[in-house]
Amino acid sequence: MARFEMLEAGFGAMGATAQADILFELGMMYATGRDCETDVVAAHKWFNIAAIKGSSRAAELRSELSATMSKADIAKALREAREWMTMH
Repeated sequence: MARFEMLEAGFGAMGATAQADILFELGMMYATGRDCETDVVAAHKWFNIAAIKGSSRAAELRSELSATMSKADIAKALREAREWMTMH
C-alpha cells in the first residue's frame, strides 16, 4: 500500500480532526454500549486518545467518566492509552 505525504497546510489538520472524531466515536461506543458491552475503561482510553489528538469534547467526557471510575480503572485506562499511542 502506498503512503502519501500531505505537505500542504490544512491537509494534516484535516486528517488529525478526522482521526480524533473516529477515536471519539470509539469512546462513545464503549461508554454507551452501542454494538458492544459497556466498558468504562475502554471508553476512557479512547476518549483520552481522542483528546490527545485534539478533541475537546472527548476531554470533557473523559473527565466526567473519570469521576465515576476507581483509581485502578483509571490507571488501567491510562496505561492502555499509552500502549496504544506507543504502537500507533
